Amino acid sequence: MEYQSKIAKMVENIEKLIVGKKEVIEYTIITLLAGGHLLLEDVPGVGKTTLAKALAKTIDCGFTRIQFTPDTLPSDVTGLSIYNMQTGKFEYSKGAIMDNIILADEINRTSPKTQASLLEAMEEKQVTVDGVTYPLSRPFMVIATQNPVDYLGTYNLPEAQLDRFMMKISIGYPGISDEQLMANRFLNKELEGKLEPIVGKEDLIKMQEEVEEVKVSRDLITYITKIIHETRKDSSISLGASPRATLTLVRASQAKAYLEGRRYCIPDDILGLIVPVIAHRIILSAEARLGQAKADKIIKDIVKRIPLPILK
Repeated sequence: MEYQSKIAKMVENIEKLIVGKKEVIEYTIITLLAGGHLLLEDVPGVGKTTLAKALAKTIDCGFTRIQFTPDTLPSDVTGLSIYNMQTGKFEYSKGAIMDNIILADEINRTSPKTQASLLEAMEEKQVTVDGVTYPLSRPFMVIATQNPVDYLGTYNLPEAQLDRFMMKISIGYPGISDEQLMANRFLNKELEGKLEPIVGKEDLIKMQEEVEEVKVSRDLITYITKIIHETRKDSSISLGASPRATLTLVRASQAKAYLEGRRYCIPDDILGLIVPVIAHRIILSAEARLGQAKADKIIKDIVKRIPLPILK
């Protein structure tokens, strides 16, 4: 794994701006290495936008921010065809999605129709405008932020949209010592400094290819599928995890093993990712919601019921 040694430097680089959130940074890099997309749900001001920008600078890739509002149109995202009077032909004008790292800021403040404009890009790495398909550049990653659903002016993301995010995580408030360190860096203007790129586009693409070569044993595949199937049978869940969730958890586990310098997955890789990968994909039953049950707690209870595989 030629490029694996650079991952620690990537984490350290982002930590210059995102203080005390190493686990969040690692989740973000795992999602990137696995070729997935990330959903950040949190209150304003905790560094969601800063994290996305820091990641783009660290991997020396293009960055575009889409500020979603109720009047944002699908064509703002995907682009549109414009008539050129000189040539007498329609020409494609690129939308904001045609970049490497896309920050879909406050995605749940825009209409469901505009939200849906991201589906093809996130799943198939392409957009179709007026019957013509345009491939997206590599690498490609959507980092979407959303305010908690009980905030004013928000639309719940549909199940199909949520299922396309590899992980859903929260940054959370920093601890008091981390916040003090952040304030000191702010006074010293260290938070304004430009981050140096650690890897380039070609390096990152090769790293993603190396992730795909990480070994996942049959026992671990069986373990993952048992967890997924249990979500479809649990009485607290009305809609269980999809087959896409199975494939996503496998790939994310490969990326976690790669981040830790291994060419093979172990059960801990899966255990560390089950909640951020699966919890946002399930829908709780009406009884569970009335009882104020939490998806992550239900997923953890399911995991406890399934014996860990013993690797030989």
